Amino acid sequence: MTSAGETAVLCEETSTPWRRLDSVVVHRNPWFEVRQDLALQPDGRSGTYSHVVAGGSVTVLAIDEQDRLAVTRQWIYTHAGTQWRLPGGGIDPSDSGALAAGRRELAEETGLRAVGWRRLGAITGADSFTNHVDHIFLATGLTMHERSPEPTEADLVVRWMPFTEVLDLVTSGEIAHAGSAFAVLRLAMSRARGCPFPTRSGR
Repeated sequence: MTSAGETAVLCEETSTPWRRLDSVVVHRNPWFEVRQDLALQPDGRSGTYSHVVAGGSVTVLAIDEQDRLAVTRQWIYTHAGTQWRLPGGGIDPSDSGALAAGRRELAEETGLRAVGWRRLGAITGADSFTNHVDHIFLATGLTMHERSPEPTEADLVVRWMPFTEVLDLVTSGEIAHAGSAFAVLRLAMSRARGCPFPTRSGR
């Protein structure tokens, strides 16, 4: 039994990690590609590993001076239903980076532009079959401009919601989008520790 504050080692790290021996692109489109690799496993055996290589995405927690968040609701095709979530989307090849993508997505979906940007972190999800990373940002100092949603976002609805209400939607499971949940909980934890906003600056 370990004492308080002591870390228990459940499994030692292996000195032989996975190694890619060959990689073939079996499908490619403007948003992602599917690769089929020949990989050497940690146990020394080789096998086929199929995975999706994606450019990543952004999620933006935009909060105004009244402590309200900009929240979107739209039909999510892959889940066959509508969902509440924070503004965001994929990082385009034309974007100079994740922050540029965050600025663009926020403006397209909501019409908002922000003076202050802070990076809250980055999360991964289905690691067994994709390298996808969602970059999370906090946007403050908001001004409203004209929206320019993409054709696929014609059904997108934007609402201002109090932070506490959005937090309730996350903790109840009604907001299931991982990046949105991470952003809201990250801000809630920061406030609980006496810091009104996370202190890491966006880049």
